[in-house]
Amino acid sequence: MSQGNQLSRKFRRENRNISFGPPLPACGNTSILFAYFQHTIVTTSLTAPRPSLFLGSTTHAGETAAMDGTDKETRSDSSRNDGIVGDDSVRNGSRVGRVLSRIASAPTSDPGPPPDGGYNAWMAVLSAHFIFMDTWGFVNSFGVFQTYYVQQLNRPPSDISWIGSFQVFLLFFIGAFSGRFTDAGYFRHLFLCGSFLILLGIFATSWCTQYWQIFLAHGVCVGLGFGLVFCPSLATLSTYFDKKRALAIGIAAVGSASGGLVFPSTVRQLLPQVGFPWAMRTLGFIQLATLSVGLVFLKPRIPPRKASKMVDLSAFKELEYTFYTAGGFFSFMGVYFAFYYLASYSRDELDFSYTDSLNLLLVLNGIGFIGRLGPNFLADKIGTITVFTPMAFLSGLLTYCWIAVKSPTGLYVWTIFFGIAGNAIQALFPAGVSALTTDPSKQGTRIGMVFTIVSFAVLTGNPIAGAIISATGGRYLGAQAFAGSCLMVGTFFLALARIVKTKKIGKGWFVKV
Repeated sequence: MSQGNQLSRKFRRENRNISFGPPLPACGNTSILFAYFQHTIVTTSLTAPRPSLFLGSTTHAGETAAMDGTDKETRSDSSRNDGIVGDDSVRNGSRVGRVLSRIASAPTSDPGPPPDGGYNAWMAVLSAHFIFMDTWGFVNSFGVFQTYYVQQLNRPPSDISWIGSFQVFLLFFIGAFSGRFTDAGYFRHLFLCGSFLILLGIFATSWCTQYWQIFLAHGVCVGLGFGLVFCPSLATLSTYFDKKRALAIGIAAVGSASGGLVFPSTVRQLLPQVGFPWAMRTLGFIQLATLSVGLVFLKPRIPPRKASKMVDLSAFKELEYTFYTAGGFFSFMGVYFAFYYLASYSRDELDFSYTDSLNLLLVLNGIGFIGRLGPNFLADKIGTITVFTPMAFLSGLLTYCWIAVKSPTGLYVWTIFFGIAGNAIQALFPAGVSALTTDPSKQGTRIGMVFTIVSFAVLTGNPIAGAIISATGGRYLGAQAFAGSCLMVGTFFLALARIVKTKKIGKGWFVKV
């Protein structure tokens, strides 16, 4: 007997639960060797020890019954073809198949509950802070560009508003698509593509001299980049926090206040010294540095969710989600009027200088540090929608009060109060969507859907206000009333959303919502 056969039989005796097939053929015929290995692979798959003994799993009665016919057929075939394999080994093999099938069909591993802190979570907050700065901070600074474009392009304010409005529209509208692709595991691809478009649009704007060129570069290209970067980043950040989610998003949202200070200040200082082209390029270099932080430190925590719809229409069966979407729509239709037209109002109605009007815009954005952090800290205690609703009401009331402001001092005071309420709306809105989404894997899709709907509000709100100003001979009264009314309607729907959610929870009116 060959040495190979002796070793094979010895190994068989020591491992009696495993059948490795017949002894290794002593000949060198390749066809015989192939038949041997084919037989060995099939036999081993049927007779290997049960992984359930090592995995600690059990075979359910239902699974045993479902597989009984397969077991019998396998035992019959095995008994006819190989006298070595017995019923017990075949039964073990079928259990192996069931275990392997169960593993293969199991969902992606659960990452566990949100950590609500830790290095990765807070670095995600820092990254999101810079992303808010680069997106919403740039959006809130459009008042600087509004003034410059009106003067240089000799176009009416409503025409220039389309540039800024289309930029915000794309930021929201692309959200449904970028949010879904984020859920599917393409966060890095979206972030890289969006960052490229942002930088391309800003640098291209520095060479533009015509309205249509600026519209395409500053409005379309930059807006597309914002949409690809912002919603995925917000959805990713939301998965790191639960109890502290509103606070984390609030800290990140303060980035828009940072951008609202950095970008207008940069333009104000550089525009008279180096001109518009290099002022824009400097903004581009700032964006390049801050976007790089997000690329390095903002990492997806939830495993990809491949098989799902682009739009989750079932979300609108939840009345609180539907009412919240409507509330956000009307609130955002009115809230950006002050951010776009405050500087021009101060010059047209109160004879502010160009520099003083920009200082007013800096106050409006700078007070956002309080408006974004304070309400979000409170939202973690009593609920996001509970805080969002009165802030929307206060913003609408203050917009009506703006009509009565007739002095520079009064305008500065008004700007401080509206800056708190108006910035709070922008910070609380995405946190409210996250609060209404219980499944973290659907954060991107649901946030994206709301953003897409709201995008049409920000697209039309300011151009409508600008058209009202032009139609009334340059007066701002009608536009102020329009913006205030939109905010009041938004408050109504937000209140309905809270009422529905409170009744669904069923723990009284003071429950955290």
